[in-house]
Amino acid sequence: MERALYGPGGFYLSPEGPAGHFRTSVHASPLFAGAVARLLCRVDEALDHPDELAFVDLGAGRGELTAGVLAALPADVAPRVRACAVERAARPEGLDPRVEWLDRAPEGVTGLLFANEWLDNVPLDVAEVAPDGVVRHVLVRDDGTESPGGPVEGADAEWLARWWPLAPEPGLRAEIGRSRDEAWAGAAATLTRGLAVAVDYAHDRAGRPPFGTLTGFRAGRETAPLPDGTCDITAHVALDACALPGAALLTQRAALRALGVNGGRPPLSLASGDPAAYVRALTRAGEAAELTAAGGLGGFGWLVQPVGISAGPLLVDVPDHEEQ
Repeated sequence: MERALYGPGGFYLSPEGPAGHFRTSVHASPLFAGAVARLLCRVDEALDHPDELAFVDLGAGRGELTAGVLAALPADVAPRVRACAVERAARPEGLDPRVEWLDRAPEGVTGLLFANEWLDNVPLDVAEVAPDGVVRHVLVRDDGTESPGGPVEGADAEWLARWWPLAPEPGLRAEIGRSRDEAWAGAAATLTRGLAVAVDYAHDRAGRPPFGTLTGFRAGRETAPLPDGTCDITAHVALDACALPGAALLTQRAALRALGVNGGRPPLSLASGDPAAYVRALTRAGEAAELTAAGGLGGFGWLVQPVGISAGPLLVDVPDHEEQ
């Protein structure tokens, strides 16, 4: 998985980037970047307006979210923002020159670290209950052919026992999320003070999928997860296992509504008084509805991890004048 995604010729190093294969909240609407910019402003207030306010976009794709956040920031905040896009691929042409392009998150920063659909691409191992009842690693060839490997032992076995216990039924699967836990802890540790947020497909201990979620995507379609670099390989995230002390878990629907994004239709009276404004408002409402749809993007999980601040006031309902 590591080699297929990030090695020579790996999927995430391809010129077209993720946007050439699938649609994320970032690509669905600029309302998403606007909401993240609003969250960054709230973090700025909680930090008492530091001289340098970091925005770290972890797993930045081609920098779409970073650029969108910069464009949405108010004039009194933008000059103090250090914008960092963290991605293994080369810097794309035409990206806002204010954006630093890094291959790892900067250490010792103060501000907001935001990881949108990053953890689902942190490589992990798959385990399956074999016919003999033993939980074994699943081995895979480049052509996707699978075979049982050695027993899951040590720290991986301990992780499964705590976070994804498997009944002794042959064929049941689990995705060992220990690598994601460690990756998230490392990302949050780069903040001196601020907020770390992970947004992803997620499940919790009470509702783990019995056969796992590992899959592939290519050109907008789900496909077999062949580890040959031709497709994305992804698995949903056990965000409850990743969460560090003090973290909160909520849905994207709840988070975006708290940041002023809702799918309410504009009043019909606006159509007669200002038709152009009505059409713009109707477009925003449609985009907001997609971002917050309970059975779609709105069902994504948000892991909100405060570092040295209180997260309580950061994701609360906002006054009407802030809504979009």
